[in-house]
Amino acid sequence: GLIGSSAAMRQLRERVLMIAATPLSTVLLTGESGAGKDKVAEALHRYSSRHNKPFKPINCAAIPENLLENELFGHEKGAYTDAKDRHQGIFEQAQSGTVFLDEIGEMTLSAQVRLLRVLEERKVTRIGGHTAVAVDVRVVAATNRDLQEAVERREFRLDLYHRLKVVELAIPPLRRRSEDIPELVDYFVGELTQGNKSRFEGFSTASIALLDDYAWPGNVRELRNLVEHLVFLAHRRLVEPADLLPHLESPPAPQRHL
Repeated sequence: GLIGSSAAMRQLRERVLMIAATPLSTVLLTGESGAGKDKVAEALHRYSSRHNKPFKPINCAAIPENLLENELFGHEKGAYTDAKDRHQGIFEQAQSGTVFLDEIGEMTLSAQVRLLRVLEERKVTRIGGHTAVAVDVRVVAATNRDLQEAVERREFRLDLYHRLKVVELAIPPLRRRSEDIPELVDYFVGELTQGNKSRFEGFSTASIALLDDYAWPGNVRELRNLVEHLVFLAHRRLVEPADLLPHLESPPAPQRHL
């Protein structure tokens, strides 16, 4: 799932394979939104000895503050009004597998304290419970924030930051590996047209050159969304620069491509 032949992607794949094979319990993924941190997390699990065990992702920014700890650590029956049954959090659900904590920089300070305890003791205590349950999981955390700055602003715990940063993988933004764009486009087109009716034929040389000049603030996610739109809704079978310009945020000057 890590598409691209650039030097940056070759190096990233080599590091993923190296790290996946180790018993390291924590990995921190950094990079801009849409760069593919989720794909790297999946690859770390797929090529590890835990590959046949659960992979449990959770987006720390997408879950309300009062529910996040419940999703992570679980609760005992009667822990609060609506807790009618015992609930296992994702650390227990992922036993012997991998937990992927996306956007960990948005995690509340109270949840950070409990997470640090889990990472250090390898045990989870459910909300409302008194018994610690041993867990064996690899934790892959991801963030698009500068955690050092967050530590300085006292929005992120220093001890948790050091605990997560046993190994850090920086995911390169698409603008720094633009030579991968044709390969990514071909991959997405094949993925989207497989089994679907489409008159789409591809991108002209000039349109690929325009994509190469673009800064891609949304990274690979933005590219895939663009390809998906054009595969099904482009006005002509072969996409030209004029078809791209309305969909690019702050596009480069199109004169030389037109």
